[in-house]
Amino acid sequence: MFIQVITAKVVDADGIQRQLGRWEAELRPGAEGFLGSTSGITADGRLIALARFESEAAAQRNSDRPEQGEWWAETEKMLDEVGFKDSVEVVTMGRGGSDDAGFVQVMRGRILDRAKMDQIRSQMAEMDNVLSAHRPDVIGSVIAVHGDDTYTDCVYFTSQAEARANENKELPAEAQAMFGDFMSAFEVTDYLDLADPWLR
Repeated sequence: MFIQVITAKVVDADGIQRQLGRWEAELRPGAEGFLGSTSGITADGRLIALARFESEAAAQRNSDRPEQGEWWAETEKMLDEVGFKDSVEVVTMGRGGSDDAGFVQVMRGRILDRAKMDQIRSQMAEMDNVLSAHRPDVIGSVIAVHGDDTYTDCVYFTSQAEARANENKELPAEAQAMFGDFMSAFEVTDYLDLADPWLR
């Protein structure tokens, strides 16, 4: 899987929603290898979008389409301070991304210990079991690891209310140790809450 992450400040929120609707109706049918997307605007007016493709080559073919270029030229007028991050290394937990999510929280930051991260990835099945038992509000997550040792982690929840009600829920000691060890490999520098995620 290949993921491209786009971030920006939103100048015209209504225009962005119109453009995303237009892409879905007019451009998606010709986007070979497109798997889906997660996007939304935070309360302070920041856009984040994750577009998933079956491969980097498929994403490049989509970018090379003239109609995609025209669509982006129009969309870019509604944004400021646009940034792009690509990822060919993707880690999933639980069910990964889900169109059933009512709330998405995106965490961005740096990888502090790649060796530890790689080691703990072998425990994903066990971590999934813990989440299923103790955090039913967490549907899953998708972590895009970027080439500069930064990452973007999208966590999908059943609803914002359930996420807030359970975020301080105490896990069993063994589970706390496992998740604490995993998170010690990362530094979170930014949280972006999508209370009204657009899932396609």
